[in-house]
Amino acid sequence: MKADEHAFEDAIEAALLAGGYLKSVPSHFDPALGLDTAELFAFIGATQITKWEKLLGRYGNDPDAAQRGFAKRLAAELDARGTVEVLRQGVVDLGVTIRLAFFAPAHGLTPELQELYAANRVSVTRQLAYEPGSTKTLDIVLLVNGIPTATAELKNPLTNQDVEHAIRQYRSDRDPTNVTLARRALVHYAVDPDRVAMTTKLAGQATQFLPFNLGHDGGAGNPTNPAGHRTSYLWQRVWARDAWMDLLARFIHVERPTQGTPAARRAAERVVFPRFHQWDAVVALETHARDHRAGHSYLVEHSAGSGKSNTIAWTAHRLSSLHDDSDQKVFDKVVVITDRVVLDRQLQETIYQFEHTRAWW
Repeated sequence: MKADEHAFEDAIEAALLAGGYLKSVPSHFDPALGLDTAELFAFIGATQITKWEKLLGRYGNDPDAAQRGFAKRLAAELDARGTVEVLRQGVVDLGVTIRLAFFAPAHGLTPELQELYAANRVSVTRQLAYEPGSTKTLDIVLLVNGIPTATAELKNPLTNQDVEHAIRQYRSDRDPTNVTLARRALVHYAVDPDRVAMTTKLAGQATQFLPFNLGHDGGAGNPTNPAGHRTSYLWQRVWARDAWMDLLARFIHVERPTQGTPAARRAAERVVFPRFHQWDAVVALETHARDHRAGHSYLVEHSAGSGKSNTIAWTAHRLSSLHDDSDQKVFDKVVVITDRVVLDRQLQETIYQFEHTRAWW
């Protein structure tokens, strides 16, 4: 890899590590399973040792057999149910439920939940060999407790490449059926120092990327950043440890068809990941309401077909559980009024995924 791209990658990794990420070792990743088993079992050992000892007994107290058996079980559950559901609800193996992530509680009244949340192993790895028997690598992968959640291909104009080259690389040189790319990572980013694009589903040449930029002077792109790269908001804000865990817990959802065979339904799944301005608007509304409490009016403008139902659902759900800095609930009830039956159904389906999540303790 050329020095200029390496420096860009270095800068992103350094920012993530400074913000609380751990550094995963690429050689610990099992490309057949699509898992970093070292990170996985470090997390389980730190958070659920009693349950693991129970599961170990059911594997005949053979640690190697238990780790192999659970890793295979987890991979199968990820293939069948997807990363979002597994992270939120865990996996049952031989009658023992193992959590795969602990998300931040809505308030600070339960310190034990805060401790479990802090124990998540949110990590970054570079040049990850993701295909069995291949030397192909992904520039950056974000993992949560050993499970890949996002990939990124980086380009630098100083090497005569930019975000469009990264997009072409995903379309032409990334197998859309690969387990890590298709059944683990939820979003894929094409990144250069000036622009970002993202997709939630790789489909070869048919892959559709959407811009993931701040906008500039009423148009596309990003404004000049005196402190660094124009795209630094991606790793400083969106990929920040707490923000990323929050995206996994309370933003991303999966649209699943109800008809067809299980394989056909899985193939037709669509991961919904917020556009930057959706995420930014919802977080801004929540922050203002937390700081200033109830009694204020807000206006969020959406163009046609730009995801207004999701923005409404995300905002309503977050405000319904919002607590201020004194751990007092801000709103007693959230009422959503809409004049569209289709929008009403979309809201219900979106909120359902957040509400029907097992308790985190």
